[in-house]
Amino acid sequence: MKKILAIIFIFFLTALSAQKAVAQDRASASSANIIISKTPVVEDYRVKILRDYLTQHNSPLAPYAADFVENADKYNLDWRLVAAISGVESTFGQEIPSSSYNAWGWGVYGDHVIRFNSWKEGIGTVSQGLRERYMDQWGGQNIYQIGSMYAASPAWAGHVEYYLNSIQDFALRSPQDTLTLSF
Repeated sequence: MKKILAIIFIFFLTALSAQKAVAQDRASASSANIIISKTPVVEDYRVKILRDYLTQHNSPLAPYAADFVENADKYNLDWRLVAAISGVESTFGQEIPSSSYNAWGWGVYGDHVIRFNSWKEGIGTVSQGLRERYMDQWGGQNIYQIGSMYAASPAWAGHVEYYLNSIQDFALRSPQDTLTLSF
């Protein structure tokens, strides 16, 4: 399987390089006739998988799949983690405190509720907080260590792990979403 993916990847890179070379040849042939060629955008498979997974769960977070992945990369987190936490805390954003955009139970206890201005802000704040506070400052190295600080319930980490695995299983059941090539 790895050899097939490597061959496809090499083929993709070769085709992309050829396309750029043709565009450069055309541009240099005449300074009066410059052709600008756009490089095809290849969507990150994680974004598509997460968007499809969240859509399957009727989540209002589905359109923000790219924000989950972008923040996971920015803060060196598992790309599934913040979405999985939203699954545990709010059924993927379906059950949240009124007008809070808080799908993660972030700073929610009793009558105290932290409210975000948007889903995007919530995703960014939670991602940054997980990395900087729970992991870097307080030393959480896995979901169980993070869970002991994040949630009152000792079952919380197991539930997050369930959703991490559910997203991974969804990805494996949807192989057409893991490699998209466009020329």
